[in-house]
Amino acid sequence: MMSRFTEVLARLAATVESRKGGDPAASYTAKLLADPSLAAKKLGEEAVEVVIAATKGEGDALAAESADLIYHWLVVMAAAGVSLDDVAAKLEGREGTSGLAEKASRPK
Repeated sequence: MMSRFTEVLARLAATVESRKGGDPAASYTAKLLADPSLAAKKLGEEAVEVVIAATKGEGDALAAESADLIYHWLVVMAAAGVSLDDVAAKLEGREGTSGLAEKASRPK
C-alpha cells in the first residue's frame, strides 16, 4: 500500500518533470530547471530553514519547510537527470547495513 506521502511525492515529481523546457517567465519550476545553479542554491537555503525549524521545535514550520526542501530537491534532481528510482537503488543498496559501516565504506 502506498502512503499518502509517496502518492504526493510521485505527483509532485511528475509535475516537476512536466515543467522541463517550459517558459521560465511563466513557471517558477521551469525557471529553476533552466538554471541548475539557482535550483541548488534554493535547495541549500531550504535545508537551512529546515534545520532552524527543527532546532526551534516548531512542528508546523518544520513540516512547511520540509515540503519546500523536498520540492527544491526534486527540481535539482530533475535538472540533473537523476530519477527517484536512482535514489531508491542507492537506498536499497544500503538496506541492512549499519549506518556507521556504510559511512566508513565510502571513498575518502
